[in-house]
Amino acid sequence: MDRRNLLRTGTVATTGLGLGLIATSPAASASPQPPRPPKRLRVHTVLFDGVEEQDFAGPVEVLGIITGRHGLEQSFVTADGPRTVTTAHGMKIAVQTPWSPRSADVLVVPGGGVGSESGVGGEIRRGVLPRALASAQRPGLITTAVCTGTLLLAAAKITTGRPCTTHHAAKKDLEAQGGKVVDARVVDDGDLVTSGGVTSGLDLGLWLIERFYGPESALFAEKVLEYERRGTVWRSR
Repeated sequence: MDRRNLLRTGTVATTGLGLGLIATSPAASASPQPPRPPKRLRVHTVLFDGVEEQDFAGPVEVLGIITGRHGLEQSFVTADGPRTVTTAHGMKIAVQTPWSPRSADVLVVPGGGVGSESGVGGEIRRGVLPRALASAQRPGLITTAVCTGTLLLAAAKITTGRPCTTHHAAKKDLEAQGGKVVDARVVDDGDLVTSGGVTSGLDLGLWLIERFYGPESALFAEKVLEYERRGTVWRSR
């Protein structure tokens, strides 16, 4: 049985979580549901050759917990349009959604290694993705990054002079490119939200759920994932 369906239809303990769930029958108490959302959210995850699997799988998995029930929509995109992407470890992913940042509320940019021979290094040299990310910026769009994905934002001049973070091995590079590096797991500067290395994508996803749908929904997702958030979310005033 699918893990998520098993957890949703099985008994999930919620005592003490403050989820606001009212059991009206034995069936209701066995199938807790998160609160309804305030709005629909369209999330585009940007892929490229050499992208690190965990970097994008983390946020996609976390946000997937509330997809449907919360009206959240997720899509994979590439700056080149629909095509097949080869990940860092050789997986092939067929991306079918056109590059259309104006139809997104959130862009998630994962990383892909450190150095000139990495997936991120290759995309910076090629220039197509940084230019596309720079052109995508507009009021109302939230751009996020996981791990060295922040270096792609730096190449697009999105992080210049702004609080941000990345994998510890890339922080000096990010700072050299004008980013105000903050030593935090997740850094929220309004329309720019960045996170640290690899597994911090889980924390980024949970923070986005909390930011848009409230702490009850984030706690629900944590319970389903059996994962507790790490570190501190740094927020600008």
